Amino acid sequence: MENNGRKKTLYILASMFLWLLLSFIAHALIEMWLIGRTLEQGLIPQSTTGPCYLPVIIQILFIASGLVFGYIVGERWWQIVYVEHRHWRYRKKVK
Repeated sequence: MENNGRKKTLYILASMFLWLLLSFIAHALIEMWLIGRTLEQGLIPQSTTGPCYLPVIIQILFIASGLVFGYIVGERWWQIVYVEHRHWRYRKKVK
């Protein structure tokens, strides 16, 4: 039983890491779009927080939402795959 708890913890941490990486990709895409739009208007992009052009609160929201969604998705996928056995491996082969 204890091994199952470790497996679930690792599963959820991996899901949170994946969604954190996805939030960084979304952050980069939005920032590139924002910089491109600013340059199209003939303006020079101004950064107020070092190398990032998005406000600090939005940066924090991206990180927090990535971790929260990762946790929620990890819990749900654990439920589907390991509790409900609705994964493709568990499907019965039809002859």
